[in-house]
Amino acid sequence: MSTHELRRIAEVARPPRLWLTASFLLGILAVGAGIGLMATSGYLISRAALQPPILTLSVAIVGVRFFGVSRGVFRYLERLVSHDATLRALVRLRVAVYARLEPLVPADVAGLRAGDLLQRFVADVDAQQNLVLRVAMPIAVALGAGTLAVFIAAIALPVAGIALAGGLCIAGIAVPLLARALVTRAAQTEAPQRAELGNVLVDALEAAPELVAFGRADDAVGQVRAADGALARSRTRMALTAASGEGLMTALTLLTAVAVIAATAPAVHDGRLAGVDLAMLALLSLAAFEAVRPLPGAVEQLAASRVSAARVLDVVERVPSIADPAVPHAPVAGDVFALRDVRFRYPGDDRWVLDGATLELVPGRVTALVGPSGSGKSTIAQLLLRLRDPEEGTVTIDGVDVRTLCQADVRGLAALAGQDAHLFPTSIRENLRIGDPTADDDRLVEALALARADAWVASLPDGLDTAVTEEGGNISGGQRQRLALARALLARPRLLILDEPTAHLDPETAAALLPDLLAAARAQGVGVLLITHERVDVALIDATAMLVDGRITR
Repeated sequence: MSTHELRRIAEVARPPRLWLTASFLLGILAVGAGIGLMATSGYLISRAALQPPILTLSVAIVGVRFFGVSRGVFRYLERLVSHDATLRALVRLRVAVYARLEPLVPADVAGLRAGDLLQRFVADVDAQQNLVLRVAMPIAVALGAGTLAVFIAAIALPVAGIALAGGLCIAGIAVPLLARALVTRAAQTEAPQRAELGNVLVDALEAAPELVAFGRADDAVGQVRAADGALARSRTRMALTAASGEGLMTALTLLTAVAVIAATAPAVHDGRLAGVDLAMLALLSLAAFEAVRPLPGAVEQLAASRVSAARVLDVVERVPSIADPAVPHAPVAGDVFALRDVRFRYPGDDRWVLDGATLELVPGRVTALVGPSGSGKSTIAQLLLRLRDPEEGTVTIDGVDVRTLCQADVRGLAALAGQDAHLFPTSIRENLRIGDPTADDDRLVEALALARADAWVASLPDGLDTAVTEEGGNISGGQRQRLALARALLARPRLLILDEPTAHLDPETAAALLPDLLAAARAQGVGVLLITHERVDVALIDATAMLVDGRITR
């Protein structure tokens, strides 16, 4: 099995080596204490059966107490240190994945649906925590504690050490290899199936109203059940493999104990080994298997983590097609935004979405960009924000090609308030501060007033501290759009792009919202590009641009 993906993930996550080393040592000590507890208990029970003076048992009694207490202490410390190290590495990995994923959206995530991206960012990243807790840790502990157990048995009687070493090797090598052969296919299919389930769930939830309205809800539920069933079958195969490994490991544990007893019994008969040591070696061999018992599961987790790691790396190792220049142009004022003879088509599509489009926008003026759905209006918004680059022609700000500017400078001059304005499940205040994290409450109220939302927010019992539920589910569509506009205005852009701002709203709400949106922008001297597929009241705008067959006409 190739470990390239796991090495790359480890390079990104950078787990703290000191903490990992400490957790490995604590794990070995915890298992070693368990071995010592069983061995000392076996000796104590056998010796006590001979009814010796109580003082001769004092050392063994103290040993049982010591190993019993220390085992719990070492196990607690091992869990504490190993989970701390794992969570630290997971934080670094998630931040690194997000940092590398963000520049790829939207131009370089073609072919990846929303649910798939979500699964890669959440479940596939989470799966990497098993590399330490359920893969590296069990292997290291098995090597250390298993060697310790064999060494102790060999000191008591070499043949006992040989028998125990043979059983541990079979259990620690052959069983995991068998588990790997059985689980590989299921592990390779589980992550893609989990992603497919995420895709159909996200699609069904986003389109739930339409599916119910058109009587297609049962079809969506059927797709979810089919995806869930496929994932359940893969997990069932993995569970059966794990159960088989546990059963085989238990059988080997008992067989090894019998082998150790059979190997040491002649020595007891010949007087080369005290009889009380027989029970000690038998219980020691049983305890030693605590070290190798997790190894079949470690192999299964290794296979699953490798597949998840490959899915994460497939995204984060993509090279962004939109990148800052090596030597960027100095920031510009943002007095004129223009497209000049722009031609653009999406990767894998021969059709030109834009075929020689030319458009000029200036602050203080409202320009309506009108065209049918799919004509390329939203593509123009992405080009102005430099989320995509044209194949031919130029997009400029104050005559400077945006490809020579820093992306942050471009997006500091232009802001987008889309038709599906996203609100986060936090307070209204924190949703607004995304536009300007330094804004105080006075500025927030000012932005809300420009968006004609100040009276509504003031009427709420908690005001700016009012919690917004997921996707703004506890507020109306018009209120969500107003908050999105206020957030965009807080960024103080020179150009505000309104992409279908009245989509999904009822006619009455839309008729009230649009004039407020444009008035708020004009009040700040902001230019507006109003993207719509419908005709707009000419009294609200300064110019109209028609997008037809990839070209813009007045």
